[in-house]
Amino acid sequence: MYRQGDVLIIPVAETEVPASAPVPRDRRGRMVLARGEATGHAHVVGGPGLQLVADLDDPDAMFIEVPSHGRVTHEEHGPISLPAGHYRVVRQREYIPGAFRPVAD
Repeated sequence: MYRQGDVLIIPVAETEVPASAPVPRDRRGRMVLARGEATGHAHVVGGPGLQLVADLDDPDAMFIEVPSHGRVTHEEHGPISLPAGHYRVVRQREYIPGAFRPVAD
């Protein structure tokens, strides 16, 4: 399990990855796991053949497919190396009266 700021990356079995579609890259061609609303900084993943996908039934549920190795980077955090495998991406949330929302960065 890996954590970078408000992003948690959890190893999962390949069978736990639901039917999914690739997450569109941002304007800079990056695969963004989460973007800071206040700073504009982003948690970005990359690697050879790596795919960032989202659950077709729940587009907020993202998964990473890493065939050989990957790397998660952010402007304010140290990089994280990911070994080959499948991962679920979880954004930290906070409770506000009556609802939950992603933590604002």
